[in-house]
Amino acid sequence: MTPHNVSRRGVLQGLVGAGVTLSFAGLASADEDGTVQYLVVGGDGIARRVEDAGYEVRQELADGGVLIVYAPPGAADEIGGISGVQHAERDLQFTLERPEAEVSKEETDEEVEAPTLYDDFLWDKQVTESLEANQVATGDGSKIAIIDTGISYEHPDLLPNLQKEDGRRFKNGFIDSGEEDDIVVGRPLEEDDDEDDLAFDIDFVTQHAAADVEGHGTHVGGIAAASADEGFEGTGVLGTAPDADLVSFRVFWWIEDDDAPEGWAPTTTTGDVLAAIDYAAEKGYDAANLSLGTAPLPPETNSEPFVRAYKRVVESAVQRGTVVCASAGNAETDLQRGGLFSLPNSIRGAVSVSATAPNDELSFYSNFGTSEIDVGAPGGGYETVEKTNIDDPEDVEWPFPLNLVFSTTDPLVEGAPYGWKAGTSMAAPQVAGLVALVRELDPDASARQVENAIKQGAEGANGRSSEELGAGRINALNTAESLVDGGNGNSGDNGNGGNN
Repeated sequence: MTPHNVSRRGVLQGLVGAGVTLSFAGLASADEDGTVQYLVVGGDGIARRVEDAGYEVRQELADGGVLIVYAPPGAADEIGGISGVQHAERDLQFTLERPEAEVSKEETDEEVEAPTLYDDFLWDKQVTESLEANQVATGDGSKIAIIDTGISYEHPDLLPNLQKEDGRRFKNGFIDSGEEDDIVVGRPLEEDDDEDDLAFDIDFVTQHAAADVEGHGTHVGGIAAASADEGFEGTGVLGTAPDADLVSFRVFWWIEDDDAPEGWAPTTTTGDVLAAIDYAAEKGYDAANLSLGTAPLPPETNSEPFVRAYKRVVESAVQRGTVVCASAGNAETDLQRGGLFSLPNSIRGAVSVSATAPNDELSFYSNFGTSEIDVGAPGGGYETVEKTNIDDPEDVEWPFPLNLVFSTTDPLVEGAPYGWKAGTSMAAPQVAGLVALVRELDPDASARQVENAIKQGAEGANGRSSEELGAGRINALNTAESLVDGGNGNSGDNGNGGNN
């Protein structure tokens, strides 16, 4: 049995970027030819009419009801006047916000030795009984798309399941694959660099277009479908679905940003995130995981074109059988209060996932709200910052940093192959992995039926809709055994009501 030595310093670098939020950064920037990206929503046949008007349609989403269009700046009104077009708006650009960590960031060179990863590190898989569930199902034959910053194309715990050639990058309305030069990657500064320990430098490398450029997606992917060694002897990270196909859909890329601390910021657009969701549905993926989302939005934005586009695309994906798993967000906010909502988790049909602690309490940072949360899942940390920071095992069962979620990290980006992070970002892929188990056991189940099976297997909410946990904290073993015993999750549509 091989022990793992993990630098706590490298782990903490990952922690700072764990609770990611799509922070509004303005209108989508112009392409090389000066045209800009628009989101267009409408009825059947609008793509042909938009093209006939002289504009470039780069993507048709949700059976043509949503378009990614490139046109000169200021063309929204003209596009909106085309027959069949209901809404047209210049797309929005977002940066991936890496907030200051709200838990301890003390620098230390201490190395943490674990004789068994499962017993000592993977509390998340223990409380969800994932290892026991894998005696029933492992996700074999199922496919999970991780819509994120990419996934490491070199990590040994991910390689058995990573479908490299299926990976895609979604950028400026284009869908790219294959090896590319000068991929911009953010990495921690070296120890002898005279900079803040948590700052990032930029490297230009040659790697696959879907490979990780920031580190977040590799951690998320491992939670869902890392493949430990046979029998799981503690020599690798265990995903919820250790035999599922894992595919990277990268929707972030780095841009120069004078306002960012390092002068660079990972960015994306609404249209490119929507294109990734739609592509997953088009290709028949069982789950599309989105460990990303907006900050809470006011109700008056509910009719904005970008919200309407999200509704169309998510609902279309669910109808085609793809379960959309979305993190509920890390703003400690009641999403029902005053009609607040966030995207994509508040969209009807998306499975909105809150984050839980090792003791099954709601994690201190997690959003919540009656009818806004479908299920809870391990995301790390405790119910307060103070409790999360306790590092004495005599005071709490899982002292810091062990109460965070342990998973794979990208050494190129974060300087270590494993690390701890916390956030609803870590909760959503627990559910995406469980989707893969359900689909292995019931391949013909609709997306709604898969969601219902997961809800029925959840525990801790007494059969009621909890504002913190929805149907409860997921239990993989309960869900798998109920399907083997004859259930199929088909108890009606209990999807996320939400604000939208």
